[in-house]
Amino acid sequence: MILMEHIVREGHPALRKVAEVVTFPLSEADRKLAEDLMNYVQNSQNELICDQYGLRPGIGLAAPQVDKSKKIFALHITEENREPLSIIAINPKIVSHSVEKTYLSAGEGCLSVDRDVEGYVPRYARITIKAFDLEGKEYKKRLKGLAAIAFQHELDHLNGVMFYDHIDKKSPFKEIPGAIPFERD
Repeated sequence: MILMEHIVREGHPALRKVAEVVTFPLSEADRKLAEDLMNYVQNSQNELICDQYGLRPGIGLAAPQVDKSKKIFALHITEENREPLSIIAINPKIVSHSVEKTYLSAGEGCLSVDRDVEGYVPRYARITIKAFDLEGKEYKKRLKGLAAIAFQHELDHLNGVMFYDHIDKKSPFKEIPGAIPFERD
């Protein structure tokens, strides 16, 4: 079980490295890593488990965040009045995106960042993605809103990019042209 002590923090070299492509069939280690990432995000959304193990809530976790250079991440998002999204993404990529941008009006956070970083992080409002599941089967999905934002955040981790790299340093709350803010429930 992944605990907070297993999650590397900003400044750790794993967070700035481009992760390695995963080969199929998955090794037992890669399968376990993918399942452990999903277990963390699911467990971190359960108040009792959070309290018991001292977890910080999160909706996504990428392999580089646990010091594994693999193109794997897990997302688990349950929004009110929306279809839940629970995916393991192996070798994920964005195949198309909207011109329209969005950003979380409250800003983004990260399990690898122990401080509040204020500012708007521009993201594509809608994306079409391709990735592989645990069995090596490719799937394609269209994502929007929080799911699209979270996918882009985790994909950045696989490329050695932190969310705050996207924030305008001189003017963190500068309007993003053509962007519609996303309000989280």
